[in-house]
Amino acid sequence: MRIPVIVISGFLGSGKTTYLLHLLKEIRSRYLQPGILMNELGKSDVDGIILDEHSGETMEKLLDGCVCCSKKSELISSLTTLLKSKPDVILIELTGVANPEEIADAITEPGLIQHMSLKQIVTVLDAENVLDYNSVFSSDKQLVQTLRRQIEVADQIIVNKTDLVKESHLRKVKNMIMKHNENALITFATHSRVDHTSILSGIVKSTGEQKVNIQRFRMINPASLSQAKSTVSRVNDSHAEEYRSFARVQSLTLPIESRTAVTQENIERFLQRWKDKLLRAKGYMYLSNQNKTLLMQHAGKRTYWEETSYLGDAYIVIIGIELDIDRILSDWKSI
Repeated sequence: MRIPVIVISGFLGSGKTTYLLHLLKEIRSRYLQPGILMNELGKSDVDGIILDEHSGETMEKLLDGCVCCSKKSELISSLTTLLKSKPDVILIELTGVANPEEIADAITEPGLIQHMSLKQIVTVLDAENVLDYNSVFSSDKQLVQTLRRQIEVADQIIVNKTDLVKESHLRKVKNMIMKHNENALITFATHSRVDHTSILSGIVKSTGEQKVNIQRFRMINPASLSQAKSTVSRVNDSHAEEYRSFARVQSLTLPIESRTAVTQENIERFLQRWKDKLLRAKGYMYLSNQNKTLLMQHAGKRTYWEETSYLGDAYIVIIGIELDIDRILSDWKSI
């Protein structure tokens, strides 16, 4: 039987990797073998390192690009490689500006369709910021459309970071979701913690070729899949426009060459100066005033820090729209 594929989508900083970590913990508790594919915008793989620290599972990575653009052939190659590890389930975390419909298209390619089947698309939303995307990205209609499609084709939508907003705001978020997708299961969460029973229903430990309990396996709902398929053709027809939209979203890796050069305060001041252009920032740094390495994550209006066992080179990755690379590099050198 075919291996079920779970696709995790959602905008930058919504909590996808945290959700994936929780899901992996549940998968391990069921003695299932996962295969993981990570898609990152930047050349430096922060989320992959986080996953390595916590899981050590079989993983493929697509860096410095989006599966909606030039990474399509690499996506198919990576999925083929994952199949060799004979996983019970494949988990794909997309970059925040990817259209999950591209996965629905990719797994129907000859050589893949007989081995894997799309089970669910899960979209994670940032409750605090999701209602602002239309206005913030009003000049980029294709990006707005991509973020909307992440909602429209989802089987399950996790409204994350609910602890940061009021109940009245959550009602507005739910109304927005219902406007675009009446069929999805909507779950409210903090720190991406949800019950995984429904999404893992029907996935069983491999015994020979047996991968899926057909009686309990719930495929992506037919309405969403047919909708996704029809849109895939439209996406392909307008691929040049989508690529131009994606090209406006840039990533830049900023190295930290001295282990005593930075403090938490000057990093946060740097991010604040570029807040109007930044969509996301993340990275590892040794903070001189704390004598330890921290993982920094910036999303929306907030910056988070946590201690990590990472021992590699220090750097941060910033992701934004039409970044002024020269000015940012000059500013970075001065901190």
